[in-house]
Amino acid sequence: MSKPPVAVGLFVTCLVDLFRPSVGFAAVKLLEAAGCDVTVPALQTCCGQPAYNSGDRRSAIGIAAQVLAAFRGFDYVVVPSGSCAGMLKLHYPALFAGDAGQSAAALDLSQRTYELVSFLTDVLGIRTVDARFEGAVTYHDSCSALRELGVMEQPRRLLDSVRGLRRTELPNADVCCGFGGTFCVKYPEISTDMVRKKASDVVGTGADLLLSGDMGCLLNIAGRLEREGAKVAVRHVAEVLADACGSPPIGEPKSSRPA
Repeated sequence: MSKPPVAVGLFVTCLVDLFRPSVGFAAVKLLEAAGCDVTVPALQTCCGQPAYNSGDRRSAIGIAAQVLAAFRGFDYVVVPSGSCAGMLKLHYPALFAGDAGQSAAALDLSQRTYELVSFLTDVLGIRTVDARFEGAVTYHDSCSALRELGVMEQPRRLLDSVRGLRRTELPNADVCCGFGGTFCVKYPEISTDMVRKKASDVVGTGADLLLSGDMGCLLNIAGRLEREGAKVAVRHVAEVLADACGSPPIGEPKSSRPA
């Protein structure tokens, strides 16, 4: 008797939902190709990280409680963002540590939550993808995915299986791009200097395309590349792995997009 498919709840994230829905569709395609039964709970909202990072614990707890309710019953919760996955996996247990009613639920969610590419490789054992991309790419490691979740080799391993893709390692790939959620609002001068250096490193690779697994980083770097007139496209890694690059790259001026 065959095993039932793995039940996955996809936490889409605010930035994917509002700015890049194609990443959500790419994530679903990758998960379904790996044999998962994917559901996108309608009750999901923000993970609560902006409020949490700003010290508004009351709002963060209210938002997180809704997430706990929305994602009950799934085998796994998968997130196409290291930042939001880190919030659910590492910070929810701390957020509800003093709540006898919710601490067990937060710990349970933590144990079931994975960043998308980490889930594909570390949990499902995926080693290759059926995708093609003709061009040179480079990859930026987001701080949360790298430092909180240990996501580094996993996306590179899958990218190296994409037919036609030529990957060049990005100098200082593990250095922050300067976004940092509310950091870029609180410290704009420092943030701008950091992303300027990151954009320079990206251009220096000669790559046609920059990839990463966090929309915050991608929007930040894409904005700087566009302001500097750099001819480097920007996409979420899931779009390439899912062979789903039909949408214009992130940050491409609307005037240059097809009607």
